[in-house]
Amino acid sequence: MTATGTLAGCGSGGSSSSPAGPELKVTGAYMPAPSMDTMAAGFFTVTNAGGADTLTSVTSDLSDEVTMHATVDGAMEERKSFAVPAEGTLDFASGGNHLMFAKLTHKPGQGEKVSVELHFAKSGTVRISMPVKPATYTPKTGR
Repeated sequence: MTATGTLAGCGSGGSSSSPAGPELKVTGAYMPAPSMDTMAAGFFTVTNAGGADTLTSVTSDLSDEVTMHATVDGAMEERKSFAVPAEGTLDFASGGNHLMFAKLTHKPGQGEKVSVELHFAKSGTVRISMPVKPATYTPKTGR
């Protein structure tokens, strides 16, 4: 039901209580069914069990123009990157940080899955499948 992508940072393979590199897991990815043919939004959570990383860009077959935005004082601001804190989370959620897909190759329908690549400075590329949910979908965070 939810898309998950995981990528561990490089390491020696030995066990350590505090890994030096990032250990990323992407969960809760979804796209509300877009109301227009040209734009869509996307949401997900990155959980990091290791060292800090940075989300530097996002790409998708659905659009050549995928941008990252923060919501600051109720206004949307485009960002070139987002920090993924060591042993922390980065949330992209409705009303907060989010992806914007512009100039869509097609309008995805409910039940479809959109392929998305998250590009991180240290961890490289994490590929996820973002299911298209009803426009009114509200996820349960479980936190």
